[in-house]
Amino acid sequence: MKNILVPVGSSKSAASNLQYAIDLAKEVDANVYVISVFKQVSKVGGLTKLNEIMKEDSKNRIAEVMAAVDTKGVTVVAHPIKGDVLDGVKRFNKHVPVDLMVISPRSNSIREEVFLGKTSGKLVKSTSVPVLVVPEGVVFEKPKTVMMAFKNGQFKKNKTLEPLVYLTKKFNLEVNLLHVETPESTSEMLGVSKKLMKIKKSYTKTDNASTFLGVVEYFQQMNPDIVCVVRRQRGFFSKLWEKNIILKKEFYTSKPLLVLGVQDY
Repeated sequence: MKNILVPVGSSKSAASNLQYAIDLAKEVDANVYVISVFKQVSKVGGLTKLNEIMKEDSKNRIAEVMAAVDTKGVTVVAHPIKGDVLDGVKRFNKHVPVDLMVISPRSNSIREEVFLGKTSGKLVKSTSVPVLVVPEGVVFEKPKTVMMAFKNGQFKKNKTLEPLVYLTKKFNLEVNLLHVETPESTSEMLGVSKKLMKIKKSYTKTDNASTFLGVVEYFQQMNPDIVCVVRRQRGFFSKLWEKNIILKKEFYTSKPLLVLGVQDY
């Protein structure tokens, strides 16, 4: 894990989120890249000056957040990026391969009932980059346990599991697998990848209507430091991801949520 990306929005937790990423980067010897995305307007009609102002505001926002953290010797590189936040992340990833993106649940939402705001939800839903969603106010501590919940135990692309395998080795994590059999499960989905079974501490199989409900049922029992799920077209959050905003009454975790990269069945 070499490159960690932290998009900075207007959230009041931007500094604490960046500090979490820096503390993690120090443990895994990674670089941290901070981006602030600004929308560029058409230059028609003499609006060039406005674009310059927006870019300057973006730089100032980064500087403000950077001033509030302790880099602890970690290499932290900041960039203002023009365009949409999703496109900005994708373009950045082409130039600097991102191993992990650390985001705040609510990038700019002030609604207390919201778990994932519109921007954060879009990033979790629509990028192929592994994402670590760090709840507001959570301070980095070396994790000891992780609960990985999944419906389909087959991973055709080993790259999907790389972040979890890496963190497991780095922190000597206890990986507790939660295999949720649903009415949609097929015989193939009930098998489990050898690579995943190799790193497990425990394996629990349960029947439930969805992976999400399985997590709700076993969260307290397993009491993990990190919850891990896989982003698939049909899987965890499949119903919730019909929209970008996710309310706390629909899903909430007080622990960091690791969402592994896209993988279709």
